[in-house]
Amino acid sequence: MAGLMVSGTQVSYVGQYCREIPEYLGRDFGHFAKRLDLSFNLLRSLEGLSAFRSLEELILDNNLLGDDLVLPGLPHLHTLTLNKNQITDLEYLLDHLAEVTPSLEYLSLLGNVACPNELVNLEKDEEDYKRYRCFVLHKLPNLKFLDAKKVTRQEREEALVRGAFMKVVKPKSSSEEKEEAASLEDHPQYTPLPSGSRELTSHRGVLGKGRYFYYGKNSEGNRFIRDDQL
Repeated sequence: MAGLMVSGTQVSYVGQYCREIPEYLGRDFGHFAKRLDLSFNLLRSLEGLSAFRSLEELILDNNLLGDDLVLPGLPHLHTLTLNKNQITDLEYLLDHLAEVTPSLEYLSLLGNVACPNELVNLEKDEEDYKRYRCFVLHKLPNLKFLDAKKVTRQEREEALVRGAFMKVVKPKSSSEEKEEAASLEDHPQYTPLPSGSRELTSHRGVLGKGRYFYYGKNSEGNRFIRDDQL
């Protein structure tokens, strides 16, 4: 079969532009495969992966997997790479992995919006990436490698203390930004100033009535001004 390579317990189906996992892969190889490489396809769903119950390594780089990613229970999986997909919701992904991949030790998310670094967004810097690593290790404390970099003892200790406070906020999508802008137009922010005083070129004072009266005897300023200075 074109594009299929099988070597021992390793199965590769790379660069075939498939949108879903072919049924025959699970039927013919799922019962013995320990390493499955499905990179450089067009996968949006992992339906059919449940046939690969003995997987230890899963390579899913360069696909179209997003925040609706669902993995079956893979109790033996220790390596998962999801580089260059369309994942933005880091917390959802980590909670899901903690539930279905209890043996995970190696995880790579480079090239996703959920992994804040300069490869994806030039506005991100090294500090953003450090916070991301701290949060990931808080959620998945058994990881030994994250994004091809070994987890250090210092990182692990910091994750125990500060990891819960390092949550990476999911960026707003373009549709969410448009909805927010439309909402502001329909419901402009309240301002107590008259319309005339809101103009930057207007310097006129604004007078209004109030129920408080000032007598001056308790003025903080007057305590420090002598009569000859008035």
